[in-house]
Formats: sequence, C-alpha cells, structure tokens
Amino acid sequence: MNNQYYYFVTGLPDFSFDSPKLPFTIAEFRTVLNEALQPKDKALVNRYLLQYDNENLIALLKNDKTTLSNKGVFSSEQLKAAVAEVQADTKFSNENVPAYFADYINVWLAEETENETEVWEDLMASFYMDYGMDSRNSFIARWFEFNLNIGNILSAIYSRKYNMPIAEIIVSNNETAKTIRENVNARDFGLGSDIDYFETLVRLSEETDIYERERKIDEFRWKWLTENTEFNVFGIEYIFAWLCKLQIAERWINLNAEKGEQVFRELIADLKSEVEVPKE
Repeated sequence: MNNQYYYFVTGLPDFSFDSPKLPFTIAEFRTVLNEALQPKDKALVNRYLLQYDNENLIALLKNDKTTLSNKGVFSSEQLKAAVAEVQADTKFSNENVPAYFADYINVWLAEETENETEVWEDLMASFYMDYGMDSRNSFIARWFEFNLNIGNILSAIYSRKYNMPIAEIIVSNNETAKTIRENVNARDFGLGSDIDYFETLVRLSEETDIYERERKIDEFRWKWLTENTEFNVFGIEYIFAWLCKLQIAERWINLNAEKGEQVFRELIADLKSEVEVPKE
C-alpha cells in the first residue's frame, strides 16, 4: 500500500504560479522532504532532483574547481568520486548514483568536449529522461515523458521553421521521439491523435514574445500537475507535484522580464550553434 502523508500535506503552505514570494527554496524543501518521506518515496523525489546533479556533473567535468548548486542529491565530493571511479574503471561505491552517470562520464572522457555544449546537454537530457520514464511510479514516469514530449515537439516545430535538421535535435527514444524522426515532413510529425496536446503546443509556439511563450509553457505544465493530482492529494504524487510547482515558480521569481528575454534568446541561439537563425 502506498504511503499517505495526511499531516504533512495538510501543513503545506499554498502558493500560486504568480506568487511573489515562496514558502521554501528548492534546497530548503529538499531538506524538509529528507526528514518527512519514507525511503522509497524519497528515492522518487530524488529522481526528479537529479536534474540539478546533471548540471553539476557537466560543470564539474568542465572544471573540477567550479562551485556547484546545492539543490541536487549528491555533494561535490560524491560527484568527484563518481568521476574518479569511472576513470579507474571501477564500480560506483555509492549504489544510489544512477548508472547513466557512468555512461555519460565514459562518453565525455572518450570524446572531444570543447565548443559542443549543446551536444552534451542534449545527451544528458536523453539519459535523464530515459531514467525518469523508467520510474515504477506511473505518475512520475508520465511527468518525465510529458516534459520530454513537450521539448521534442517544440524543438521539431522550431527546427522546421528555421530549416534545421529535425531528426538530429530530437532526444531520447520513446515512441513520440521515434515518430517525429520518422515523419519529419508530416504537418503533425505523424503524431496524429496520439498526443492530445499537440495543437496546444503549436499555438504556444506561435507566441512571438519569447518570455511570454516560456511562461505559458510553464503554466501548461503547472495545469498538468494540478489535473493529474486532483484525486490523490495525500500521496507522494501530490508532494512530487508540489515540488515541481515550487521549481517552476522559483524559476520565474528569479527571472525578471528583461533577464528572461535575454536568457531565452540565448537558448534558441544555442540550439544548434552552427545554424544561423534568419531575422524576421
């Protein structure tokens, strides 16, 4: 039987997508969860928080003196130990370190890494999404796949618009990713009725203001979280969704309109650095 967290959930403070102030930072809430959750549920939450460890690992591989984020699951020492163990061709001593870390480190050590930032981020995203979708919790697996599909569909739409190689930009190998690669010339990339939010993403992609478009995409994610936890408000799924919403809200509090415009223009410019995006 799944754990139910009646008192914990009842005590969670309310906040909204547009809240000017949040009850916790991600790092603070991670500490709270470590004390409140049962081990198997803590592992589910950690699966999501690995996104910060992914960023830390890439930063560490680039520069082992860099300061790492405290939002992730693993310390700087643990990540350095993982790198050292892969270099020494030994098994991870920490069984909680995901196997895809070793796969990623091995590829990094074997390849030329300079000036290929977007390639390495795409590879990490693919490993991470596959790991997330492998979760035994169906809600969490669906959340990972939902985000993977959003990213791939939007990437396909923008790639078509700017005459970029669609198949090369799609990450992972779930059914949606495979269908897009096999149907790059179809209007709907062959997705048809398989993705019921495809037309929603098409409309969102048409928003010309980059900052507003990204906010609307995150609002779409927020709505999905709300709708999919409506009837399970005391389980780990609700707590997981609360964490995801906190991460979304924290992101926007940390980005004002001017900074957001700059950041997202840089993201699009870096999508494929060798492709020049025509001015409109």
